Amino acid sequence: MIRSKHYGALAVLLAVTAVLYMWNLGASGWANPFYSAAAQAGAQNWTAWLFGSSDAGNAITVDKTPAALWVTGLSARVFGVNPWSILVPQAVFGVIAVAVLYAAVRRISGPWAGLFAGAVLALTPAAALMFRFNNPDALLVLSLVVAAYTTLRALDDDAAWWWMPLAGVAVGVGFLAKMMQAFLVLPALGAVFLFAAAAPLRARLVRLTAAVVALLVSAGWYLLLVAVWPATMRPYIGGSQHNSILELALGYNGLGRITGEETGGLGNMNSDVGWARLFGAEMGTHIAWLLPAAAIAIVAGLVILRRAPRTDITRAALLLWSGWLVVTAVVFSFANGILHPYYTVALAPAIAGGLAIGTALLWRHRTDIRAATTLSGMVVITGVLAYLLLQRDSQWLSWLRVVVVVAAIGCALLLLVVVRLPRRVGVAVGMVAVVAALAGPVAFSLATAAAPHSGAIPSVGPSSGRGGPPGGMFDAPRPGAALAESLRQDADQFTWAAAVVGSSNAAGYQLATGLPVMAVGGFNGTDPAPTLEQFQAYVAQRRIHWFIRADMPGFMFGNRSGSDAAQQIQRWVSANFTSREVDGITVYDLSSGFTAAA
Repeated sequence: MIRSKHYGALAVLLAVTAVLYMWNLGASGWANPFYSAAAQAGAQNWTAWLFGSSDAGNAITVDKTPAALWVTGLSARVFGVNPWSILVPQAVFGVIAVAVLYAAVRRISGPWAGLFAGAVLALTPAAALMFRFNNPDALLVLSLVVAAYTTLRALDDDAAWWWMPLAGVAVGVGFLAKMMQAFLVLPALGAVFLFAAAAPLRARLVRLTAAVVALLVSAGWYLLLVAVWPATMRPYIGGSQHNSILELALGYNGLGRITGEETGGLGNMNSDVGWARLFGAEMGTHIAWLLPAAAIAIVAGLVILRRAPRTDITRAALLLWSGWLVVTAVVFSFANGILHPYYTVALAPAIAGGLAIGTALLWRHRTDIRAATTLSGMVVITGVLAYLLLQRDSQWLSWLRVVVVVAAIGCALLLLVVVRLPRRVGVAVGMVAVVAALAGPVAFSLATAAAPHSGAIPSVGPSSGRGGPPGGMFDAPRPGAALAESLRQDADQFTWAAAVVGSSNAAGYQLATGLPVMAVGGFNGTDPAPTLEQFQAYVAQRRIHWFIRADMPGFMFGNRSGSDAAQQIQRWVSANFTSREVDGITVYDLSSGFTAAA
């Protein structure tokens, strides 16, 4: 009966998560058109699907490895190219991630702690944002949660040898979703297994080596495939300056994100590097709600278990979640490269797992005044932090922040004397404290789910919506009927119906027409793809019909790094072809011949 109650509660949690992540999902339209256009291309052309090309003509790839696009591309191929076929897989990833986290924590601290952890993950605003959006973060988070679960399974006395290699495979899948960000969990996974696994040291070393090999194979096969595939028979690797997948992985999407030395990138525009970043104006409402409470719970749990044997599974789990949390938080806080607030979704599983296990330990020791005081302090800090975060949007549910902080203080006082209360009353106080702690993030998550999101940089909360900096410079254009009809004219006679600088620009025209549109210069317009000479050859071969004039951030900021090939191409087209206005957009018919000497 008790077990069925737990499973019933899990079913409710997963159902609520599914509703939160799928309700009115189509309101966001194409969400991030950059990735939606690539999914469309993958649904039309298998080479585009394999390499994650932005268009079915295979001019250039997106600036990530394409694991997430393999899923959405197949979904679009089966169910048609539409917002639901692209966004529903992200929601499914979220529901599975909640279930796997529940299973991971349940093995350590029991079903109620597992349910608490799953609820915290599901109701974190950053999760409610990214599991309803088509950036690769959804698959990344799911892969890392699976890696944590399999690592914890590998610690048992009777664990099968393949649990750790399976963790390596999971991280490899995360790498294929978002490259080196997946590796931030490796120190925690490897160190915890090596320290706490029940197997003899030699066996631990062998299994850890097998996990490393599994990681290298599961992540490296794609890098090898791209490296050996003839460059003339695949799209250019977007985000690199030399058509190199290794440059993309190690530079633009690797160390460049930390150092800020990202050739072709625009750099970090947040200007908030430091310890306060995770609580700041950009990231705070995404992830900060339960961060202090999780840190306190983890430290308190480690203190309680300070004399536990080396193989104690609960301490090992706390070390795993805390290692994940600390390494990722430090990197996010001090990274000087491109770092968007929604990246913080990668912290949510660690916060949820560490908070649930640490809180369960403290609750079991609530007769100790030190544990009761710690629980009380966690509730007060969470309530005050929620008040401050909710105050940032002072016109929205202004009553909620007052209710939260008052309820938190009241519960905190009662928790100090919880041992003197009847058991049912004590449990009720604990439940109210949990509700008070979750009220802020729940409200923000509901507001996030209720708002449509589009563009490359979505945000959480009631003021969210169209993503991107002021002016929406990373959103996609929506061509008028006349322009769309012009692009469709004789499209079957050309490889690309049109070319335009920037992937987001190209995505808008491509999604509107269903035709391949070349993204000149890739995402930022700073990749040397194609070069001016290559573009001229394409025009001479009558492979591109139209050129659409557009500006990009790289143009506006003077292309601080990367190639200026896109600017050269736009100038060459302007000088040699006659322009005309269609629906207020300047276009050039490249099939009409030059108007001046090239």
